[in-house]
Amino acid sequence: MGIFFGTDGVRGVVNNDLTEELAQMVGNALARKKKKALIIVGRDTRVSGCYITAALTTGALKGGANVVDVGIVPTAAISYLVKHKKADFGVMISASHNPKQYNGIKIFDCTGRKLSEKEEASLERFFACPQICPSIKVGKSKCSPSLAGQYAKFLLSHGENLSGLKIVLDCANGAGYKIAPRIFRGLGAEIVKLNCNSSGKKINENCGSTNVEGLRRRVLIEKADAGFAYDGDADRLIAVDEKGNVLDGDQIIYILAKDLASRGELNSNTVVGTSHTNTGLMVALNAKKINLIRTDIGDKYVIEALEKMNLSLGGEQSGHIIMRKYLPTGDGILASIKLAGIMKKLALPLSSLCDAKLLYQVNKDFVVSDKLKVLNSEKLSQTISRILSEISPVGRLFVRASGTEPKIRVMVEHAEKQKAESYLQEIEKVILSI
Repeated sequence: MGIFFGTDGVRGVVNNDLTEELAQMVGNALARKKKKALIIVGRDTRVSGCYITAALTTGALKGGANVVDVGIVPTAAISYLVKHKKADFGVMISASHNPKQYNGIKIFDCTGRKLSEKEEASLERFFACPQICPSIKVGKSKCSPSLAGQYAKFLLSHGENLSGLKIVLDCANGAGYKIAPRIFRGLGAEIVKLNCNSSGKKINENCGSTNVEGLRRRVLIEKADAGFAYDGDADRLIAVDEKGNVLDGDQIIYILAKDLASRGELNSNTVVGTSHTNTGLMVALNAKKINLIRTDIGDKYVIEALEKMNLSLGGEQSGHIIMRKYLPTGDGILASIKLAGIMKKLALPLSSLCDAKLLYQVNKDFVVSDKLKVLNSEKLSQTISRILSEISPVGRLFVRASGTEPKIRVMVEHAEKQKAESYLQEIEKVILSI
């Protein structure tokens, strides 16, 4: 990670970590990376979205770039549009699954993929001295919200007829609030909207992919075939089956992998996951003669592995699902219509599509004032080392700093629920004592 860029772009609390000046510097840096650059910008529903967009646009215009603002769209729409409109860069103003006080800046290159760490580091070199151009050389900006319709057509063109299915959509009061219902209706499904408010005041608040309890209840009440939950920028997907069971990203990848393999479209019969991908998923995939490759946490690392090995499917337990044939980034809406399409094609309920037996895995985040102090603690290191020696080979432990929030994230995986929770409690006590 760089000085300003974390695991998924620039991220922070607005007017604290993410300031107007920083947003201007990002826009200006993009303008200086390529002469007369064309930049496509979109945002989620956060109240601060217009503010950060305006600041980034100002910086870009000062540097001589031209900016097209497409308004409120999912992150994947920017990835799609930047390539198909032959723009030089795409920018998504969003803090994804983070609370409303956060915002962020995700950057895509001309191919529609997120910048690599090396490219982010190169961009940061321009931050020290933002460029102010003579007035005759400044760029132009325009608003083109209609471009979102082209992304919608792309989704519709890759969906199946879903007539007969009843789907509950939890859009997290975020970027998918309008387009997700539109797509499912266009494919013939009966839909029930949940958390589809566009004001941004309650984005990700007790809803969406990070809190599916409301969706689970609604699926049962409505007797729906499935429920799909997105996050604030709709690049994540968590599903709920007709019985109210939650399917995370691992389980969704398993279903998609089986379908692709059955059609001979799973390159090298291999999928890409991360260090958090459940070991039970790996066992289930291997039983289907499908291999699993792990990367570090972060969808950008999954995408890099997919590209390096020419693979077609990968993702994260959190719900980032990358289907590289279509887009080089996570797309929650695309993944959900593909999942629904499998249900319709096989005429099977969602509950029957995932027979993978996952190990018990517990994840917990701890808010801290100094992530480095906690991670560098000798007391924590000793505890981790001891647990790792005890837990192997039937379990796993990961302790890492969040790349987007002031949190330490802990994951414990074990065949026995009691032991997993006991180890988590040990780690929790140490972290809270530091």
